[in-house]
Amino acid sequence: MNKPVQRSAFSAPLSVAILHYAGPPYVGGVEITIAAHARILAAAGSHVRVVAGKAGQTGAWLETAHQSRVQVLTMPELDSRGPQVEAVNRELAVGVVSESFNNLVAQLCAWLGDALAGSEALMVHNVLTLHKNLAFTAALHQLHHAGKLPLLLAWCHDFAWLDPLYTPELHDGAPWNLLRQPWPGVRYVVVSEDRREMLAGLLGLPPDEIAVVTPGVDLAGFLKLEPETLALVEELELLQAEPLLLLPARITRRKNIEQAIAIVGALRQFGHAPRLVITGPPGPHNPANAAYLAELQALREGTGAGDAVVFLYERYVDGAGLPLPVSDAMLADLFRLADGLLFPSRYEGFGIPVLEAGLAGVPIFCSDIAPFRESADEAALRFGFDEPAPAIAQRISAALHEDQRYRLRRKVRLNYTWQAIFQRNVAPLLDGE
Repeated sequence: MNKPVQRSAFSAPLSVAILHYAGPPYVGGVEITIAAHARILAAAGSHVRVVAGKAGQTGAWLETAHQSRVQVLTMPELDSRGPQVEAVNRELAVGVVSESFNNLVAQLCAWLGDALAGSEALMVHNVLTLHKNLAFTAALHQLHHAGKLPLLLAWCHDFAWLDPLYTPELHDGAPWNLLRQPWPGVRYVVVSEDRREMLAGLLGLPPDEIAVVTPGVDLAGFLKLEPETLALVEELELLQAEPLLLLPARITRRKNIEQAIAIVGALRQFGHAPRLVITGPPGPHNPANAAYLAELQALREGTGAGDAVVFLYERYVDGAGLPLPVSDAMLADLFRLADGLLFPSRYEGFGIPVLEAGLAGVPIFCSDIAPFRESADEAALRFGFDEPAPAIAQRISAALHEDQRYRLRRKVRLNYTWQAIFQRNVAPLLDGE
């Protein structure tokens, strides 16, 4: 089973330069990718240079703890815009390779030679296949041809020679052909299988010589997870859950938590890898609730649920081992992460978690009592108190199997976070694989 990744896999910290016309915090798919890769590299101890025509300082897009490992180097003539670049681009668009172009290439060669000195790997975005600044492309080619560059990974998002909007500005010969000829020793990278086929055809390369590295999502940022929640997610490996179920309640007998535990045990027996997170402590008003917790802990082992059932009362603690209160913000985080609400209460005046699950778009698996029928109506999968746990587990399993949103959510959180993609696809490239 795939696991969320906490660190990079390359063999040792590296000095990596990431090149593009623009860097973060400018908003675009390439700039977002640059920022994500820089953050992961810096967190793993690598030194990163963002080399671009324009870019903001790291304080705008990088965690404070890692800013010392990321350097931003800008030269306006690396941009796709600007007086000098645009003047040269106008000449190139009509097929003129002037002295202005050659002078700009020489200027960029000298500057890049200094800026990239000591780098062990280059991650270059679009410059090898896009014509937005052909002087930049030609300067890199000269340095590469002269053996003055380290490992070069060419991230190719767009292809000028395959875009009808751009081909009228392209001409046969140098420097335009640099965008449709493979550079020896360069490892090409694209963002999808579709782009791999396109680039393979353009460059005349076997598709398996081109790596596919998709963009990703920042799970914590997108879901606005609190730092405390993120720490719990990592400690308890909640992203691995299949499914992740939430029971937001105090530990009291009327919540019927024993049925939830039995259902989780049955899900395990059917081959699932569930996690049930029970958020509340023992209820404070009845001394018998402490004994109930002990019964549940024993039942957790007896039903086969084991570590699939998590009492935050036990796991979310301070340095002295004392339980910490679960904040409203953390509870909202858990709803955003959950694959389902499992709520088998015997008695409720109303049942607010059903509304919260509805607002979060989370499937509801709950007991068949009047308040839940009233609030959830037909949106919930309801079960009786006497229904066998295996039968309930089978119904939940079938409902999730048929829910394409659940399957996609699980796929994304396991395979499409920036960390997972970096670990699986980028780190091997930096190791020269």
